[in-house]
Formats: sequence, structure tokens, C-alpha cells
Amino acid sequence: MKRIGTLFCAVLLSAVLTACGSGEPASAPSVADSDKAAVQEKLNKQDSKTDDTKADDKQSDESTVTAQAETESQTYNDGKNILVAYFSRADENYNVGTIDKGNTQIVAEYIADEVGADSFHIETVTPYPADYDDCCDVAKQELADKARPEIQGSVENMEQYDIVFLGYPIWWGDMPMAVYTFMDSYDFSDKVVIPFNTHEGSGESGTYSAIGSYLPNAQVLDGMAIQGKTAQEFSSDTQQAVREWLDGLGF
Repeated sequence: MKRIGTLFCAVLLSAVLTACGSGEPASAPSVADSDKAAVQEKLNKQDSKTDDTKADDKQSDESTVTAQAETESQTYNDGKNILVAYFSRADENYNVGTIDKGNTQIVAEYIADEVGADSFHIETVTPYPADYDDCCDVAKQELADKARPEIQGSVENMEQYDIVFLGYPIWWGDMPMAVYTFMDSYDFSDKVVIPFNTHEGSGESGTYSAIGSYLPNAQVLDGMAIQGKTAQEFSSDTQQAVREWLDGLGF
């Protein structure tokens, strides 16, 4: 009986944390018209900023190297300001073994490349254990404690970003607690937040609506959920699905 109970707990752990899956080609989710409109509003705002900056540049004094450098810096800051912020863990992972690059990081890099965004990797000051089971134990305790683990570094000039893609894996039916630390660290008022996540069968696990509740002053859209094993083993299909999703949003 003890052995049966142990096996049952192991199965339950896998199901709750990620849920098993075989890994199959990804497909892009449908995009609501309201979500596309929200993205277009921010992109049009950025286009307007860029046009205003170009007009100002024509009138500015570019006779010195210093003035030119200032103009280039201003043009960069007033460009298409999109950030891809993501939590992702390598090492031993469920259903994919020991990996050099986390599942969510793979998807995040595809998104950043497609839209020309800046990136920020949400990493904890205290690293998670490399062993899968040990990491599960730490993650479960953090969830129970509603912990807010300290993260490394910060996003410079967060106020300049109008659109923030927020990525993470599903841990114990929720986002890793470090993602909450990240959300606590900045003012997301008037920003469009676009979630995306990796999983092993649990989908987005209600996290998109959870982000909407946690960031009431932001406009949180429906996101894209991709199986972690798919991201690792079907890279071309995953990249194509990401591209189609972004096309649907109007990028």
C-alpha cells in the first residue's frame, strides 16, 4: 500500500505542476478584435512619437558630435518601445530532461526577434536547484508562503515601454513567485500586457486572468500557451506559431 501511495503522489505531483504531454507542433491561438485594437493603439502612439522625433531632429543643431549622439539617444528612447520580460529556468525540467536553455526563454527570444523588442530575463538572486524534484519542493513552498523572491537587476526606463510581453512556465498551477516580484516592482498603468507561457499540458492555468486582477491599471490581453517540450523539439513550428500569433495582433 505504501508503494501504491508513493506512486500516486508522484503522478499527482506531475499533473499539478505541469501535467504530462507528448509534445506536438504548436498552433497560434485566435486573437480577439479588441486585443488587436489595443496593440494597434500603442503601436500608432509609438509611430506618432517617432514622427515627432524626426521632425524635431530636422530642426535641431547637429553641428557637433555631442548633438548627434543626443539625437540618436532620443530617437532610440522614442522608438517602438516594446519589452519582453520572462522567467525561464534551464537545468533539469519535466518531460524534456536537462536543458541548456529554458522552454520559456526559447519562446521569448522568438517574440523579441519578431517585434524588435528589448528583453529582460527575470532571474532570482538565489538560484533554484538544478534537480527537478528539489526545484519542485522550493517552488511549492514559495507558493504556499506567497513568497516574493528577490530578483537580479532591473528594467531601466520601464516607463518608456507601452507594450510588455510577460512570459513564464506554469509551476504548481500558477506563475513562479518571481513573476509576482517583477509585477510588484513597476508601475504598469496604461500599459498593454501580453502574457505567454509554457506548460506540459495545463495550458495557461488561469494565469492570464490572474495577471489582469494583479495589474488592474494595465490592459491585459489573452496570451499564447505553448507546451515546453514543443518549444524544445519543434523549433520551426513554434517559431511559425509565434509569428502567426503576432501577425494576428497586428505586429
